[in-house]
Amino acid sequence: MTSPDNATTPQSQASADRAVETVEIAGAAMKGVIQQGLVTANRLVSDQDGYYASQQQVAKPVLTADDGSYVWQLRGEADGWALVELTADSNTRMICDVVPHCERSGAEPVAFGDAMALDDNFSLRGAGDLRMETVNLTPLTHLAVALAERNKNGLSPEALSGAYEKVENWFSLAAGSLHLNPPDLTRLDELKGVSADALQVAVANAAFLALVNNNAQWNNISDVVNNVATQIAKTGQISLMGDGENVALADLVSAAAVQASELQTKVDSSVISQRLVVTEYRNVQRFKTIADVYSEDDTGVADTEEPDTSDDNSTGDIVADNGTDNETSERPATKPGPKDTVPVNAALLSWTAPLTRENGDSLTMGDIAGFEVVYGTSEENLDQSLAIGDASIDELLVDELTEGTWYFAIRTLDTDGNRSRLSEVVYKQI
Repeated sequence: MTSPDNATTPQSQASADRAVETVEIAGAAMKGVIQQGLVTANRLVSDQDGYYASQQQVAKPVLTADDGSYVWQLRGEADGWALVELTADSNTRMICDVVPHCERSGAEPVAFGDAMALDDNFSLRGAGDLRMETVNLTPLTHLAVALAERNKNGLSPEALSGAYEKVENWFSLAAGSLHLNPPDLTRLDELKGVSADALQVAVANAAFLALVNNNAQWNNISDVVNNVATQIAKTGQISLMGDGENVALADLVSAAAVQASELQTKVDSSVISQRLVVTEYRNVQRFKTIADVYSEDDTGVADTEEPDTSDDNSTGDIVADNGTDNETSERPATKPGPKDTVPVNAALLSWTAPLTRENGDSLTMGDIAGFEVVYGTSEENLDQSLAIGDASIDELLVDELTEGTWYFAIRTLDTDGNRSRLSEVVYKQI
């Protein structure tokens, strides 16, 4: 006969099982492979006002494995989102994934494929839906979290999803690429079935470390990642072409293109080599779009959606130094410029930043990423362009113009990648 105490055992055991229910979070820390990194994970929960923040728990960090992978057991059911963070200590090592080597301030370079120590300030963050159970930790996911934190609702699922998508767009990555497991660039010949999209993500992450090489401004990878994250925290964007102090998006994309090219010399697999060619091409094309400030004829960037022109910026007025006046408000205003300071083979252009979008919505200076001036010797073929990655600039000298009539127009680019229609054209006779 079963005693009353024993009769309640199954029910008590079931209650205990529910009390310790956990969900497994897994992923990889890659910049390149990060070994013995300290990983912690916490749920993202909202308060009564709908503001999402990390629910801190007292738990011992887990260490990343030799391949950069980690597994974390989080208490509770597999619902909601989690924030995962990696930090470094004296035992943490990162595999150099930059060709030909990784330079270090005050120390000998580390060869491609060898392990190197990380500074104590190094950290990477990522976030994900617990139902997906994969959260990678890379420089790009770190930037996405920094961008999402600017949202009025904190690290909400909507803010994080939007931030991940925006970072993918910045680097011309296919949708969902930040959730792909980045391959180890130092062992590509050993991998099977690695896609061009995954390679592109890995090469983009490698670019952050590549910028340390031959650049005294950056002592280590933390300097580069923290600089870009700080830019994003302050402005919600990365400087397009740079200002002499901060890392530019063009710098990172250019470094990624170089690394994709260099890696082709390191692999034997013709399949991997061809996919690296695709990765190099994508980064070269992305660099061109940045330099041209999304010029109209740029349609060659693979896996990148066209900007939504239904909400493009309104174009500001452009002024040539000797164009003709016109009273029509839809046409750019023109006026004479200071001819005594303008070389005979140059045109001095100035403009006023727009205050509204083409649909009538307001447009602030913080929404403007820059401008693109296009010009040419025919009004129907403005085949040259100059990019301006600073919304505060309102004047440009275009020099080294050959004899003849030159035509100019301008468009505005906002921080979401939307571009306005071109202004009407002004001209100068050289």
